[in-house]
Amino acid sequence: MNKHLSKLLCFLLVAISLFTLTSCKKEESSYDKNVLRIYNWQDYIDDGLDDDGNKVRLSVTELWQQDFYNRTGRNVEVVYDTFETPEIMLNQIKTGKEFDLICPSDYTIQKMLKEDMLEPFDEGALDDGYLKHVSPYLKDLFEENGWTNYAACYMWGTLGLIYNTDVISEEDVMHWKVMWDEKYKGQISTKDSVRDTYFMGVMYIYQEELIEYRNQFITGAITPDEYNKKINEIANFTDDATLRKVEEELKKLKQNIFGLEVDSGKSDIVTGKIAMNLAWSGDAVYSMDLADEEGITLAYSVPEEGSNVWFDGWCMPKGANIELAQEFMNFLCDPKIAVQNMEYVGYTSAIAGQELWDLVVDWYEADENEETTDYDLTYFFKNTGIVDEDGNEMTN
Repeated sequence: MNKHLSKLLCFLLVAISLFTLTSCKKEESSYDKNVLRIYNWQDYIDDGLDDDGNKVRLSVTELWQQDFYNRTGRNVEVVYDTFETPEIMLNQIKTGKEFDLICPSDYTIQKMLKEDMLEPFDEGALDDGYLKHVSPYLKDLFEENGWTNYAACYMWGTLGLIYNTDVISEEDVMHWKVMWDEKYKGQISTKDSVRDTYFMGVMYIYQEELIEYRNQFITGAITPDEYNKKINEIANFTDDATLRKVEEELKKLKQNIFGLEVDSGKSDIVTGKIAMNLAWSGDAVYSMDLADEEGITLAYSVPEEGSNVWFDGWCMPKGANIELAQEFMNFLCDPKIAVQNMEYVGYTSAIAGQELWDLVVDWYEADENEETTDYDLTYFFKNTGIVDEDGNEMTN
């Protein structure tokens, strides 16, 4: 797959639904007004290093420090730490570790809101940054979920399967049951993540119902909204019967896989240690780009039963340095910085500026001799003032 076109997978909406699983309150902490403590996923921001770890440019945090000094005359320090899973991040905060800005996933945002662990944004603080540039599509989704005052969307994408096309059948990866297929025993890895692996188990045990709903949608028997509602209902099943069935099937899956991972899978599939991996779309892009350089063909599939759209958002824990946290969030939402981060980490930014549109067009047109497919991305960019290659403003 062409590496530029592969990145467009991150933008595509499929038969998917937002999967959610629905501490103690921290005392307000003292903080140094000139220090910003960030806690983020690994490899989730441009750190200014090349693939060999050599410093080749200013990192995003360094660019922000420079920008902040130019505007205010203040020198600020950034203390930057990383985590592998939202559960690790949440445990760190609950045990007393203090941060000003964190980047949890959607279900963790919900949990932290429920437990009153987050600071709200100051009124109007994000108007000229995040709220000015974020895609209206994602802005509306955050509003619907009640997150707008507590979380600013950073990256988003899908959950699917990345696979080596020389080993795994394209037909097989059209369904989640491929993870249980014994002919691929020992060649598969899955996420060490309760949320994602449980979701996959639900999709597997309800595969017949999900395929039936898909057929009804394709034939027009149900509307897109009705289809999404039905998938969403199944994806959120946590009743005792479903829990028992998923537990039983995941125990079977454990006998069929190479192992569990959080971050190593995106490299293991390139080196040939595995042939298929449960992957987030951004990691899939990373792996496909790396594989292209090695002459290996990888592809990414979202099974027909459906998958979930995930979101990661910036939040401020109780006691945070609100001033610097909001300043940094707005800086990340500058379309030029969003492009820089998106190019580096491989995930899809929530920002919908002209620079993002131009980047997508560049990906489409990168290899003129290769067959391309037209994708409708107006849902993401419409009503943002974006001008397409014909000079028309995207309004519908």
